[in-house]
Amino acid sequence: MRDDVLALLKEVKDPEIPTLNIVDLGLVEEVRFQKGRLEIDLLPTFTGCPALDIIREEVEEKASLLPDVEEVAVRFRLSPAWTTDRITEEGRAQLQAFGIAPPRPPKARPVEGVTCPYCGSSDAILEAAFGPTRCRSIYYCRSCRNPFEKMKEL
Repeated sequence: MRDDVLALLKEVKDPEIPTLNIVDLGLVEEVRFQKGRLEIDLLPTFTGCPALDIIREEVEEKASLLPDVEEVAVRFRLSPAWTTDRITEEGRAQLQAFGIAPPRPPKARPVEGVTCPYCGSSDAILEAAFGPTRCRSIYYCRSCRNPFEKMKEL
């Protein structure tokens, strides 16, 4: 059942980054199924994220389509805390395709600078520590002259 749920939840996109699904973003923590009741625990990227209600509704809607599911319970947990290490390689590629520089992969060697998702240059400067959401910063690429967002490592 877990694999079926995860496959279905890949259709639920992050409302703020519509190319990125919640599975590859690493939000899905636990899936339990017993006697017609499906329980899904999700980890929010940030406490108070305004997209949580939208994500909950979409998860409930998708999960209720599964056979043998009579009831769906979606719960947001704060422990363990979500970190950018939970983003899959596919999720990092989805961020890049959307024009957001992804966070470094887990256990990656520290790299100085940020790589522009448009041209690949590392000649970028920080413009604003906080972008449209608390988890992203705004950078400016001096090579291709495009502003871009970077997801912060947490």
